[in-house]
Amino acid sequence: MNAARKRPAALRRIALDTRPLRIPAYRRLLAGQGSSYIGTMLTGVAVPVQMYSLSHSSLYVGLTGMAGFLPIIAFGLYGGAVADRVDRRLLYLWSSLVTWVTTLALLGQTLLDVRSEGLILALVAVQAASFAVASSARGAIIPGIVPAELVAAANTLNFTAGNLGEVLGPLIAGALVGLPHGFAYAYGADALLFTLSLYSTFRLPSLTAAGQDASWRGGMRSVLDGLRFIRTSPVVMMSFAVDIAAMVLAMPRALFPQAVALRFHGGIGLLYSSIAIGSVVAGLFSGWIGRVRRQGVALTCAVACWAAAIALAGLTRDLATAVALLALAGAADLVSAVYRQTILQTYAPDEMRGRMQGVFTVVVAGGPRLGDLRAGAMAATTGLGLAWTGSATLCLVLVLVTASCVRPFWHYTVREQDHEEKVPAAV
Repeated sequence: MNAARKRPAALRRIALDTRPLRIPAYRRLLAGQGSSYIGTMLTGVAVPVQMYSLSHSSLYVGLTGMAGFLPIIAFGLYGGAVADRVDRRLLYLWSSLVTWVTTLALLGQTLLDVRSEGLILALVAVQAASFAVASSARGAIIPGIVPAELVAAANTLNFTAGNLGEVLGPLIAGALVGLPHGFAYAYGADALLFTLSLYSTFRLPSLTAAGQDASWRGGMRSVLDGLRFIRTSPVVMMSFAVDIAAMVLAMPRALFPQAVALRFHGGIGLLYSSIAIGSVVAGLFSGWIGRVRRQGVALTCAVACWAAAIALAGLTRDLATAVALLALAGAADLVSAVYRQTILQTYAPDEMRGRMQGVFTVVVAGGPRLGDLRAGAMAATTGLGLAWTGSATLCLVLVLVTASCVRPFWHYTVREQDHEEKVPAAV
């Protein structure tokens, strides 16, 4: 009988922590985000496929990625600064409206058969800018509606929902774009799903950053204040540095087509979905994450596990083994993402959280793009093995050595005094 009681208790300790769902405001936020994640992936697949169908050129497909890169940097940083000055709910709502209108414009150019590569690139740039602002505001909202001790659990739920969208969205998009008028179906479904996100955002409470005063400096000076805070905070700086290393040195995504052609002879869909699948599975068994106190060490170990699994996947010639190792890497990525986000949201003061989330958006969205560029350039000059396993191994060594040498980060521990901000569950 005692053993039977212990099993459910042990399961609760490792299962996904759903306590943040008791908070109505967070529940609405997650529901809206969950639907928008799937819609975003629908457009994320439809745009490059439509671009290739119009141009018959991989160069234009690559330009769709680069079209969003600079807007993400500029609007991610400045949007974060604005989020520290205005009502974050309104900023999130208006930037989400821009994203929604841009999706409708993508739908319109498809229905009208405009067939303009330049128009699609322009719309991608606008959508990337609004996404960057919305992401900066959204990340700063979570600590305002969730008690500090549940921030890690809330982030885990967010990332799990996002990874589930990364699995379901491409599968749905793949089915839709193969139909007659399939691009219109994909964009239309994205617009419909995003409507749910707009409604949930509208229902959020007003959320203005604490600590505002007349000395707040707008424009680039405010952005520079945020960057200066990072430079003088080793804990925050290292949380960004390890993520940049992981994405730039150990992201193998751009190598999948070549690996399929030379090694696996099929299975491209499995390779592209394997990391997200691993993250989803890890999210379902993530109840332990919020109980870890040494978050600097935990983040380092998660990134090291990511790099090691990626390096091993680059050595195998068996597709099933590669998929399993990439899924393991995805599980580690989920853990590292939760700790990165949680450190930012709890370490930075509330009046600085928008700017920290702006930098986080730039790193998370820009890092993989730079990683794709690095991997592709290395593979073309040094070969697949060095571009995949060699670079991931370098990442592993670099992260372990650097993180262990930065003592404030390595010894960073979540303390009760870091959890002073409490928010009623009935928000």
